[in-house]
Amino acid sequence: MADYDYDVLVIGAGPGGYVAAIRAAQLGLRTACAESRDTLGGTCLNVGCIPSKALLHASEIYEEAKGGHLTKFGIDFQGVTLNLDQMHAEKAKAVKELTGGVEFLFKKNKVTWLKGKAAFQDAHTVDIAGQKVTAKNIVIATGSSVMPLPGVEVDQKTVVDSTGALEIPKVPEHMVVIGGGVIGLELGSVWRRLGAKVTVVEFVDQILPGFDGEVRRETAKLFKKQGMKLKLSTKVTGVTVADGVATVSVEPAAGGASETLTADAVLVSIGRKANVDGLNLEAIGLELNKRGQIETDHSFRTKVDGVWAIGDCIPGLMLAHKAEDEGVAVAENIAGQTGIVNEDIIPSVVYTMPEIAGVGLTEEAAKEKTEIKVGKFPFAANSRAKTNRDTDGFVKIIADAKTDRVLGVWIVSSLAGTLIAEAAIAMEFGATSEDIAYTCHAHPTHAEAIKEAAMAVQGKPIHI
Repeated sequence: MADYDYDVLVIGAGPGGYVAAIRAAQLGLRTACAESRDTLGGTCLNVGCIPSKALLHASEIYEEAKGGHLTKFGIDFQGVTLNLDQMHAEKAKAVKELTGGVEFLFKKNKVTWLKGKAAFQDAHTVDIAGQKVTAKNIVIATGSSVMPLPGVEVDQKTVVDSTGALEIPKVPEHMVVIGGGVIGLELGSVWRRLGAKVTVVEFVDQILPGFDGEVRRETAKLFKKQGMKLKLSTKVTGVTVADGVATVSVEPAAGGASETLTADAVLVSIGRKANVDGLNLEAIGLELNKRGQIETDHSFRTKVDGVWAIGDCIPGLMLAHKAEDEGVAVAENIAGQTGIVNEDIIPSVVYTMPEIAGVGLTEEAAKEKTEIKVGKFPFAANSRAKTNRDTDGFVKIIADAKTDRVLGVWIVSSLAGTLIAEAAIAMEFGATSEDIAYTCHAHPTHAEAIKEAAMAVQGKPIHI
């Protein structure tokens, strides 16, 4: 057997990468992780999931206090003001705590952090900042980066991407968000709550591509009600900046008269792409698919023996929790165990207010596969939501008409991101809507809406 420096080398310390490294070390494998950032955790912990959720939470609290929503509960505030510098400081604190936590876990589990970018020399050898490192198994976990919009220059001052949108030093008067997907809506909602006028420009005719159609329509109504302007079926043809003011040229996606929007902040958020540049994959004969991703089999093996890949750089949803599950699975497969990820049951969450969550098939996709039955329950009829004056949204359950097996669950609610876990577990075990309908749920809770939606699938809802 060849003498390698490590049994496992993971390239990238995002959620998938650091989890793969820790799990491999736990399984007794000599493990290293190559990461060029000054801190661990990848995009998610540094400039993605964590800082954005910090701002989302803080902006929600501010709007609650500033907007008079608490008055009905007998809580009156006078002279509420925004300290944006402190909000950013608290966000930075959360990031530091969590990235430091990953570094602690590396030390605890004896994972070696090799600082620098990795490039393949052969299937078992990489160059990391001029150092030659060998490993029996190499896991590519390099994540994804912001998709650029051709012809639009991101200067991180007036025109920003998702990273820049987390660091804006003052509340814009008008922010134009290019792209009505998850990231654009989340960050747009942050700055709207803090006082900006927000206009979302989306190329297709609805926001949130890939989500259930009914959910897309309902949430569009809610965002408009909150004051967000949505320009759908509209394309951006150019952005120019002069003296800190951006002029955004737009026109109908199908063609037609153009118009301009003036803004002091433009967020470009049209998607993400796999981080594969600089890996020198040509050296090992590893080609990318048409979407610029690395193809793997069900075990996360690439076509090159000893090289594996997980997370955003392979096909599938670009989600941190998907990458984490794949990180555990790939480490166990390398160790000779059986690591499996059910790619059909991975929940997605939009952390706006209300939150939007789904798992499994949309109603449209389910109809293409089989005959279905659908049950819905509005939070306006849920006792806890009613008491909390938190009634926006609904639960929707899609089941196979013949077998009653649950095919998809979609939730719009302030607690959707938490509630969707029940649906994912139920689907993983092959639950029917009847199984959920006859599972006792604590009262009074938002979760009772899931039970009621399942009862609606059965044709016997109680509270509607």
